[in-house]
Amino acid sequence: MTTSKSTENNKESLKQRMQEDGVELILTQFVDIHGSAKVKMVPVEHFDDVADDGAGFAGGSLDGMGQGPNAHDMAAKIDLNTYTPLPWRRSTARFAADLFVDGEPHPYCPRQNLKRILKNLNQQGYVFNVGIEPEHFLVTKTAEGELQVFDPNSIDTLDKPCYDFKGISNVFDYLSDLMQAVRSLGWDAYQADHEDANGQYELNFHYDDCLITADRYTFFKMMTSQYAQKYGAIATHMAKPFADRTGNGGHIHFHLADAKTGVNVFEGNDDSAGLGLSKIALYFIGGILKHAKALCAVTSPTVNCYKRLQAGTAVSGSRSGFTWTPAFISYGDNNRTQMIRTAGPGHLEDRTVSSGCNPYLAFAAYIAAGMDGIKNKIEPGKPNLTNMYELTPVQTKKLGIEILPQSLYEALCELDNDKVIKESLGPIYDEFYDVKKKEWSQYHSQVSNWEIDKYLTLF
Repeated sequence: MTTSKSTENNKESLKQRMQEDGVELILTQFVDIHGSAKVKMVPVEHFDDVADDGAGFAGGSLDGMGQGPNAHDMAAKIDLNTYTPLPWRRSTARFAADLFVDGEPHPYCPRQNLKRILKNLNQQGYVFNVGIEPEHFLVTKTAEGELQVFDPNSIDTLDKPCYDFKGISNVFDYLSDLMQAVRSLGWDAYQADHEDANGQYELNFHYDDCLITADRYTFFKMMTSQYAQKYGAIATHMAKPFADRTGNGGHIHFHLADAKTGVNVFEGNDDSAGLGLSKIALYFIGGILKHAKALCAVTSPTVNCYKRLQAGTAVSGSRSGFTWTPAFISYGDNNRTQMIRTAGPGHLEDRTVSSGCNPYLAFAAYIAAGMDGIKNKIEPGKPNLTNMYELTPVQTKKLGIEILPQSLYEALCELDNDKVIKESLGPIYDEFYDVKKKEWSQYHSQVSNWEIDKYLTLF
């Protein structure tokens, strides 16, 4: 691979910076089809190797990488703009990487696929800015394998623990470490809190271009795992680890911006309800709502995600009284019972996105859906201003509001019939569909304790 003069200059400045930071080891990091971080450890003196040619990986050993045991090596070539010193290990730095095979971009690389979508978006004059709410639990496992809330002082027991001072004090050191780490990286961390479920937390950092946000969300998950271990806990971003508690979302806050000026093009006065939305924003929403069922397979891509998205469980799905997870294909004002909430002029939030998603695939599919709305001027209809949790299924149907898929299988069926979302994944689609279909089959073939308790002596 050839390198430009500007790249060489950037490499030299990075070498100087790493020397000043005391970096001895580099983690070349990419994600598999699930969004799980994969790495190789490289001594800093081999920085040029991973910058120019990449670290070699056997793609056939991972899910969804489009390779078998006979395939040529995947090379993870680091993105020089993603230099990230590990806050928990100062002698080590991480670089996000793109995958290549035989010197060509690997089409099964989720990050490369997102860059493909973003290139097309930029040619149309836009950038996609995204912020994310990274909800996660701290848990422990008993000797018998039972999952428990991490509660070192036995005080995180409230039915409504959200924002509770004692609850957040219970893990103050963990959250403080995490906050300081995010601040040290320059991500502009601006708040952290105890979320709606016992043992559930969130730390927010400022939005950015969606590729940067995807890189940061991936690294954030890596950070939570390391800081949780320090205190004897497991950090999990599993969508629904407890049946009776609120699930983990990866809510996205987003807008399109003008690629040249950076101006938010979602802000305007074109909606009838005075939400502060432009025509472009309304069309984008229209595209999301049109493709919502297929999109759901990518933004909620695990069997477990659909335990979080169940319709009609606003109360029964959580000890706190609400699941805070809309299962309705709708948009509205500053109303958390809608799929898409208008949090402010030109500021949209999708509350259905799962913490278990691969952000690179999710953002690529999301852009494709929204831009289809803009291209075809898809009207989203009037905003819904009601409390969706109070409506019965019959009332919802009368309003013409559909619900999201209620299982991974249903979502995959919708995905397979949606050309726009399929094309947003490129050749990754076939791998994604096969991996997820197998996941569903494996799950569906299991006999659960619930089934044994329900049916063993029923007949």
